[in-house]
Amino acid sequence: MCSLALFPPPPAPGDVTLYEFNNALVSGHIYEKLPLAFQDQLADLPVLTIPKETLKAHSRLEHSTKPAFIHHQETLWKRCLNAWRDVGMCGVLNEIANAEEADLQWMKTGSRWALALCHWVSSLHGSLFPHLSLCSEDMIAEFSQAVDWAGCSIRAFAWHPHTSKFAVALLDDSIRVHNTNSATIPILKHRLQRNVASMAWKPLSASILAVACQSCVLLWHLDPTSLSTRPSSGCAQVLAYPGHSPVTSLAWAPSGEMLLSASPVDTSMLVWDVSTENCVPLQWFGGGGVTYLAWSPDGSKVLAATPSAVFRVWEAQMWTCERWPTIKGRCQTGCWSPDGSRLLFTVLGESVIYSLSFSEYSGEMQGQVGGSKTASIVADLSETTFETLYGEERIGGEVHSMVWDPSGERLAALVRGNPETPESRTIIAVFRTRNSPVFELLPCGFLQGEPGAEPQLITFHPCFKKGALLTVVSAALFFGISSRGSQLRHSEAGGFLNTVLLPPATHPYRPSMTEEQERSPQITRLQQRGWLCGCWEWGLRVPLP
Repeated sequence: MCSLALFPPPPAPGDVTLYEFNNALVSGHIYEKLPLAFQDQLADLPVLTIPKETLKAHSRLEHSTKPAFIHHQETLWKRCLNAWRDVGMCGVLNEIANAEEADLQWMKTGSRWALALCHWVSSLHGSLFPHLSLCSEDMIAEFSQAVDWAGCSIRAFAWHPHTSKFAVALLDDSIRVHNTNSATIPILKHRLQRNVASMAWKPLSASILAVACQSCVLLWHLDPTSLSTRPSSGCAQVLAYPGHSPVTSLAWAPSGEMLLSASPVDTSMLVWDVSTENCVPLQWFGGGGVTYLAWSPDGSKVLAATPSAVFRVWEAQMWTCERWPTIKGRCQTGCWSPDGSRLLFTVLGESVIYSLSFSEYSGEMQGQVGGSKTASIVADLSETTFETLYGEERIGGEVHSMVWDPSGERLAALVRGNPETPESRTIIAVFRTRNSPVFELLPCGFLQGEPGAEPQLITFHPCFKKGALLTVVSAALFFGISSRGSQLRHSEAGGFLNTVLLPPATHPYRPSMTEEQERSPQITRLQQRGWLCGCWEWGLRVPLP
């Protein structure tokens, strides 16, 4: 079992990760001159300039058009019809109970009793699932894969599965689409695009982006040849279902034929046929909702986490599922191996990484999930004290998010510090992995950004051919020098983007000295490319082996 005690010490204060050589991450100052071998291997990343002071979160969220119209007296039945459409049965009972008509006293009394019963059942349900008492924004922040969804300028990030294009969801609910091959930056805005929690590009498609919003799923159809920077709202397809909000997680089938959406208040996850805008609810009572979805790369299985101490794995042919209870808390995050045979996941309240292996069935056994009965612990990330030249440093804690690169050779885990220990901080731990013939998880090192930077989101580029390209979205509060001049600039809890590349290796664990010199992952920082939310953007890249 791997543990943080096997990791090398973290970089010194003020240093950043520059490159990896001989299976060790090398750190130094961000302005250090790079080795000549790396200077012509800089990644062609787009320049991001998103000052946070230009972003303004919405002060209020209207769930209907009712406040926009002048109030006038309507009949009770018309009010009940509107309440049924907006709220449901409780809204109808509330309208009848508070009706001013004097000749409906018996109906008003019965409605009050029924409403009291509904409130009692709701409070009982809320005691079993406390997250239902949270407001929508707090609920999204609780289950988001971003560390500080409510406070960071960047709330969601998504690479396109086939091109060097990505979407960034910002604090003001706008989405910007950046493409390395185009200077045009479309900005997506829609009246229903509120509280964006997740985004996902459709596989095998040029420009279809699914966005998880407060009340629905928006499906943006973007013309890749268009020069427009403000696509109209007519380019967005609205997918909505009663009781399915807020939407916190999305997952496309690798074939692009189906889209899954999940909400913490809905016990069903929805399988959408986007061409017809129809969906099939996959109902499974218990768990209190669905918080996180992850479709396996081979398309055979889906991880569905819940707000309670249980998660499920669905097989995507007959749509049967198996459930695994946890001990301390809910499943926080999970990721699949490239062949879909192994699931790594973490549990809220525990500082370990679990592993589940899955078998492939055929014939009469086809349609079964085939998971192992119990999960095994493959990594212990409990708080560990490192003795450095600058004193003791404590690192470790719960894993907030975790990503596995498409080649299956690198695993990155965003480890949150212990909130009770002021010296403990959030850091990214990188592992070297191998899934066959036997599963191995070995330490690689800690990634560290600029001083004051707190990592928020991590993801691997899904189609980078030269290795594993890790993208880190960070938030910071510090002074820095822009690459375009010597002027000092100030950042207020903004966000910026780092990319780290680890090249492919046929045998990344025990190579010979010659192979080690030829294939050792070597990471170099990219030239500073402007400012994102007041902070600089930099990337890391290596030459081909």
